[in-house]
Amino acid sequence: MIKISKEEVLKIAEMARISIHESEIEEIQSKLELVLSYAERVQKVAEDFDVSAQSNKCVNIFRQDIVAKTDPEPILEQAVCREENYFVVPVIIENK
Repeated sequence: MIKISKEEVLKIAEMARISIHESEIEEIQSKLELVLSYAERVQKVAEDFDVSAQSNKCVNIFRQDIVAKTDPEPILEQAVCREENYFVVPVIIENK
């Protein structure tokens, strides 16, 4: 596990421009050590991960878009207000 000194905690606080009370240093120190140990584990996992082993890289898994003619009338019959094959809705944003 990575150890952080009191001086390093104070230096980090100074760089971040935050004030730390003397009683908070130990708690912050232990939390920073936990974060760094987690980051170290993530880095080790990332080193073991072989990106070239993925066989499905750059493969499109989505279906092709197919244009299908549909009758808009059943939906447009439910519209409160319509104009030809479009819904008419109230203006929300005015153009200026």
